[in-house]
Amino acid sequence: MPATIRDVALLAGVSPSTVSRALSVPDMVNVDTRARVAIAVERLHYHPNRAARGLITGRTGNVGLVVPDVANPFFASVVKGVQARARRDDIAVFVADTDEEPAVEAGLIRALAKQVDGLVLCSPRSSAEDLAAIAEETNVVLINRGVMGVTGIRFDDEDAMRQALAHLVALGHRRIAWVAGPEASWSNQHRTVGLRAAATARDVELIEVGNFAPTYEGGVAAADQVVATEATAVVTYNDLIAIGLLSRLHARGISVPDDLSVLGVDDIEMSRMAIPALSTIRLPQQRAGQIAVETLIGLITMPEAVPPLVRSNALTGELIVRNSTGPAPSPKG
Repeated sequence: MPATIRDVALLAGVSPSTVSRALSVPDMVNVDTRARVAIAVERLHYHPNRAARGLITGRTGNVGLVVPDVANPFFASVVKGVQARARRDDIAVFVADTDEEPAVEAGLIRALAKQVDGLVLCSPRSSAEDLAAIAEETNVVLINRGVMGVTGIRFDDEDAMRQALAHLVALGHRRIAWVAGPEASWSNQHRTVGLRAAATARDVELIEVGNFAPTYEGGVAAADQVVATEATAVVTYNDLIAIGLLSRLHARGISVPDDLSVLGVDDIEMSRMAIPALSTIRLPQQRAGQIAVETLIGLITMPEAVPPLVRSNALTGELIVRNSTGPAPSPKG
């Protein structure tokens, strides 16, 4: 039988209520008593069940994670990072998928907030006003979204675009297409701004195509428009779009990278399996999930120690060069 709080109390020579205080509010118990309780807990391999901890701490031991599309490998990586970090503190994670629908997202957030101690919202599509209101009602950490007054972890999308353009310019490309993602996506907006600025700084002609769904099908749909631009290279909102683009280009007999270089963003697992293997900007997705949970735990346990504003130190990406990018083709004629 698993050890109980009474077993711990008996071995430590204290009352069960003292064990509870030592585990939940250790500052209220003297050092020697805490040490005896800790030794007893270790010897008996005692683990208070979640319900008992909830009665002691007033917390559920659960956190919620809301993502736009759990089938998207980018968000799947974030989920892994969140769950790995939460597991270290024996925290359960409830995952909800909004299917890229802001209205669905709002309902899920409200429902989850009643069952958890806090929420991690990854790439939320809701308005800044709605997210700020939610953060006033419960503990919230954002990933890949910035809202003034709400704690969040973001990627440096502008720097990612600078790296992408610098790589293509170094290969001789001067006419570059940009396949944008969802209009409601905060990262899409920042990637577009970053790419425009980088193109201006390097005197590159940037042709914007889209917006398209952040999916394989979105890439297939974008391909013909990209070809029509007569660009020699294309940057896509994410790797899924890039992989769909590669498929349609192959079907049309367009060689990558000889005729057209393709560069994605995210570095999902499938990007290295594509034909040709996809050049991309690797974003630290799992790390973002881990940091978000650490920050959320801080909000739950020591809210005064967590800065209320969005963190200014964004997570930077890394250029990964594979076979889908190459020198610009020589001018025809």
